[in-house]
Amino acid sequence: MQSYAKPRVVVSRCLEFAEVRYNGAVIPDKAVERMKAHVEFIPVCPEVEIGLGVPRDVIRLVDDEEKRLVQPKTGEDLTGKMTGFSKTFLDHLDDVDGFLLKNRSPTCGMHDVKVYQSAENSQVIGKTSGLFAAEVLKRHSGLAVEEEGRLKNFTLRHHFLTKLFTLASFREMKKERKMKELQQFHARHKYLFMAYHPGLLKKMGQTTANHDHRGIGEVLETYENLLHELMQEPAKTSAHINVCQHIAGYFKKQLTSGEKQSFADLLHQYKEEKIPLSAVLSVLSSWTARFQSGYLKQQSYFQPYPVDLVEISDSGKGRAYS
Repeated sequence: MQSYAKPRVVVSRCLEFAEVRYNGAVIPDKAVERMKAHVEFIPVCPEVEIGLGVPRDVIRLVDDEEKRLVQPKTGEDLTGKMTGFSKTFLDHLDDVDGFLLKNRSPTCGMHDVKVYQSAENSQVIGKTSGLFAAEVLKRHSGLAVEEEGRLKNFTLRHHFLTKLFTLASFREMKKERKMKELQQFHARHKYLFMAYHPGLLKKMGQTTANHDHRGIGEVLETYENLLHELMQEPAKTSAHINVCQHIAGYFKKQLTSGEKQSFADLLHQYKEEKIPLSAVLSVLSSWTARFQSGYLKQQSYFQPYPVDLVEISDSGKGRAYS
């Protein structure tokens, strides 16, 4: 059975962990529940951390002359407290691989947090990031950072988990500080990285070759920056098709013409969104086992995160299969 490094993830405490929502509730979250057995979670509720009670009066972001976090009922301006907590928390945070935060929260929301005209005026004048989330994105945009609501979409969930476990694996490997370990990591993830960005894959390969004889620390830093850039967005369908064709090429001498045609038909069905990528990968996996390809057996592309976390359900918003 394949083993995986255990990711370290900062998570909003209201997601499955504690009744700390403004209304005293805890939010059931299937993704978080499934991940608990495979992830080291670091729960945090920024609002509780700055002294707000449970339950508590609503807080909101306003922009009268500048963006501020206020509590309309009490009139308290919480901007300084929240900004201070966010910076202190992240300053003292050990190495983590990702963040999973509550969407639409004035502290933890990443993209679609409502901004009001003022504490007294409830007119919405825009959308922004919560104060805690903004500091996270400022410092750690290269990590696996996501809002819980978006994980209902299959493509975004698959990308988040793939990135999360890949970064965790890199973090563990980095501790060894050995070129050989980095080269093995790169080789194991070759086809996964090809699906994300062939051009950056090439740059990463040149980095591991280290023709300039740079120190291991500099090489690791360069490689990590490229890795973050590579996995910024989900891999595209066309890129997956290209990778699958590359892998199928390993078996061109062993396969019959009928098997080759059936596989070509399978790729076309995937392109037309009639079947998921997993259907294509299952065929490639069976060929890998059948023809005993040791190199392909090691490729993370086939199973980039634990099978227990695989779920094909989708919110219906956006593409259903990666």
